[in-house]
Amino acid sequence: MGTKVNLDRRNFLIGGVAAGVAGVTAAAIHDGELGAPPQTIRGSVPWKEGTADAPPGAYGSGYVYFTTVEAAFVEAAVGRLIPNDPVGPGAVEANVPFFLDRQLAGPFGRGDHYYLGGPWPKGTPEQGYQSRFSPAQLYRAAIAAIDQYAGANLGAAFSALATADQDKLLKGLESGDVKLDGGVDSKSFFAMLLQNTKEGYFSDPIYGGNKDMGAWKMIGFPGAHYDYKEWVSRHGERVPYPTVSFKGRPGWTER
Repeated sequence: MGTKVNLDRRNFLIGGVAAGVAGVTAAAIHDGELGAPPQTIRGSVPWKEGTADAPPGAYGSGYVYFTTVEAAFVEAAVGRLIPNDPVGPGAVEANVPFFLDRQLAGPFGRGDHYYLGGPWPKGTPEQGYQSRFSPAQLYRAAIAAIDQYAGANLGAAFSALATADQDKLLKGLESGDVKLDGGVDSKSFFAMLLQNTKEGYFSDPIYGGNKDMGAWKMIGFPGAHYDYKEWVSRHGERVPYPTVSFKGRPGWTER
């Protein structure tokens, strides 16, 4: 038994070395998901430009995941969650639908960081996401189910409803009072939609939302400057820096 344990441990360590080598190789790929490759550090912490994993930017125009019908729902729904007003841009003006589309078409949509295996009993809020659907699958199934519910009970697809009816239906999803077909939990979907809408609204524009840094400008957040250490103890003071994203600000040029 002792020999078996030692052999298993040796194989495990060899496997770890192989994984470490693979990690070093993969570190050249910047997809926003990589962890740092294993290494031993002695003395001061080393730093080398260009070795950190880079956030995956959202590029192009138009939708790559949403169908025309799904895009109509998303634009209408996020437009009610964060409507446009004189204080700041609404979610549609901030390009949140584009952000959602690119997120669902990528690692988040696939559920790369979710456990999606069964069983799937109804969980508690404290247990987090509990579904057989990946996020992308959940959006697709939920949008179809919501439009079906809206058509049967309110006479039209969600995007074609009056704003008062849209708000009423969204509130029903939030409370769970609206029951959807297709195995979709309305409350879980609303929670994800609202969370993702906030993320797209306030995230760095490199991800496709927060167009022209409008949400940051609205709340007075200067953005992704190198550091704010001189302002840590200066409570209540406005930071006089111009708003800047990961990719800079208007007027900057990329090298």
